[in-house]
Amino acid sequence: MTMRPIRIIGDPVLRTPCEPVTSFDAELRALVTDLMDTLLGAPGRAGVAAPQIGISAQVFVYDADGHRGHLVNPTLELSTETQLDDEGCLSIPGLYFPTPRALHVTAHGFDQYGEPRTITGSGFLARALQHETDHLAGRLYVDTLRGDTRRQALREIRAGRFATPNR
Repeated sequence: MTMRPIRIIGDPVLRTPCEPVTSFDAELRALVTDLMDTLLGAPGRAGVAAPQIGISAQVFVYDADGHRGHLVNPTLELSTETQLDDEGCLSIPGLYFPTPRALHVTAHGFDQYGEPRTITGSGFLARALQHETDHLAGRLYVDTLRGDTRRQALREIRAGRFATPNR
């Protein structure tokens, strides 16, 4: 089992859009394995994206609502129906804020062998797929917050009120 350290907010890799995967090779399969090992060993987990372990590649793994897997080079179709629920992130540990997301999502992409893959989800699975896809574009969930909630989140982040591994 290879658990990789999670990058924490402030690390530039979390704000940099990832490169699309072009080689579906043993290196990609090893990355998917490391991501899943990291996810399964992390507390409060729903997914881990490659930039969270310092890799600029459009790959993430998920484990939400009884669905576990991975997606490479994802694109999303979002419903117009929305949900609002608390959301957190392994890269901003210990902070949770009500975050708006689409209620239903269809994700298109590829598996680690380059085979086309489609995942349809609602509720928590839809939230996880959106959250992880955002990571691949250099976005964090706090970027979707608005108004007082956004101001509170940014204040807490600036004050360092999130739980870091060294605290």
